[in-house]
Amino acid sequence: MTNATNTQKSKPMDMDKLVSLAKRRGFLFQSSEIYGGQNGFWDYGPLGVELKRNIKNAWWQDMVSAHDDLSTLSGAPAPFQMTGIDSTIILHPQVWKASGHYDLFHDFMVDCRQSKKRYRYDQIVGRYVSYNEQTVFITTESSAAAEAEIEEKALQFFKLKSKHREKITYEGGIVNLTTIAQKENIVAPHAKEAGTLTEPREFNLMFKTTVGALSGEEGTAFLRPETAQGIFINFKNVVDSSRVRVPFGIAQIGKSFRNEITPRNFTFRSREFEQMEIEFFCHPDQSADWYAFWRQRRFAWYQRLGLSQERLIMREHEADELSHYSTGTADIEYAFPFLPEGEYGELEGIAHRGDFDLRSHMEGKLDPNSNPLEVEKGEDGKPRHRGSGKDLTYRDEVTNEKFLPHVIEPSAGADRATLAFLCEAYDEDTQPDEKGKPQTRTVMRFHPRIAPIKAAIFPLVKKDGMPEIAKELYRTLKKKMNVFYDEKGAVGRRYRRQDEAGTPYCITIDGQTLTDQTVTIRDRDTLEQYRIKIDNCAAEITGKIEG
Repeated sequence: MTNATNTQKSKPMDMDKLVSLAKRRGFLFQSSEIYGGQNGFWDYGPLGVELKRNIKNAWWQDMVSAHDDLSTLSGAPAPFQMTGIDSTIILHPQVWKASGHYDLFHDFMVDCRQSKKRYRYDQIVGRYVSYNEQTVFITTESSAAAEAEIEEKALQFFKLKSKHREKITYEGGIVNLTTIAQKENIVAPHAKEAGTLTEPREFNLMFKTTVGALSGEEGTAFLRPETAQGIFINFKNVVDSSRVRVPFGIAQIGKSFRNEITPRNFTFRSREFEQMEIEFFCHPDQSADWYAFWRQRRFAWYQRLGLSQERLIMREHEADELSHYSTGTADIEYAFPFLPEGEYGELEGIAHRGDFDLRSHMEGKLDPNSNPLEVEKGEDGKPRHRGSGKDLTYRDEVTNEKFLPHVIEPSAGADRATLAFLCEAYDEDTQPDEKGKPQTRTVMRFHPRIAPIKAAIFPLVKKDGMPEIAKELYRTLKKKMNVFYDEKGAVGRRYRRQDEAGTPYCITIDGQTLTDQTVTIRDRDTLEQYRIKIDNCAAEITGKIEG
């Protein structure tokens, strides 16, 4: 029996170590790595695909399939129903016209004429730097280490040695380039002289493709930048086919694509990613209460699966951040280790969208002789949406009231959630090896419910019938959960390998098993070891996972 150990993290996580472990143990690989890699695209390895699938399954189980339609959850204004769909990645191009994506879904980008690099305009930060009566605005993309990088770039720009560092003066603090009124004398992040940046210009983030054999505008289509629109355009189909009654939610998990100008920070900002979205339809008079309910419910979900409350916040958007259709939006954010201290990255947004989406797809009528992607603007200069012309209002069968439902949208990123759980799980502690010498142990402390491997089965030695018993137990458990069989090397090394994989329980078949049919279960976090009957293993591990 080993002593329990402290399961709290001993020190801040090193992101470089996590990235290294992710590749070495098969969580994540760079896409097309043997050809030099494809920026902004990532492949999930054997452990990574299990982890991400477990997270998606937990989300679907908790939000949809296990939802009790007949009872009122704590904090919910009323009982509600949940259902799901799986819409196509390529939708009719008019969907993106009506939703506003075709006209409005863009970032601003700038190019550097010297380095030939491209940047997202709002991600460039910098500071005014002066030396010998010359002042320039030196920039960097690395907001996490902006101060240090700008100091080093200032020495290089003014061609000074480190010992002359004190001769350089700095004005103000680190600011975003978009806030600078005077655009002269800017030194781009990878440039050696000032004035090499182009004027910012719009860049639509949707991936364009062609449907069918047509090569002109008639065949133009787009990979979806979000899964939400597939839900909105099927609202009437779901109501008519399943007879759900407002309030109800439609959930969807699926791939989305955004042609990010500068993908960064591992899988945090990628060009291909997976979303877990709910569009919750409710009566306009109750929408504020449902918005508050979904904010708290989604925040609590991350904590139940192991994200620390110390690194998780709920941030309500300021008025100037809100989309033109939104009456309220809150982001669930996590303190990712690649961000500067005190900064958080978005995990999930919960938006009160009003009736904007259903109204946009309902109002107007597409002229079959016009170009569906032609930019139209009203008298106010804003793009004018042209919807399907179909009636998407809802009639309550009980009250006979007819209205256009309001929508609350909890929209989570499956990849960002996976990255957050990886960051949260990574830990190092010191444990004695087989000879009693202290040894650093790398351990992934996943919640058992999302751990890629639930249990590992070891025969203590490869003789005396132990492998046969271990394999039989493996086959029994494999039908119920993902387990792993390992008979190679000393049992201590096998424990260490499973600790790195995040396996919460290891089961060892030893000499005592041969006499009393008991096995040893070892807990990854506490290092506690205890014995149970081999026939009780499935129930024991299942109970711990579900508990």
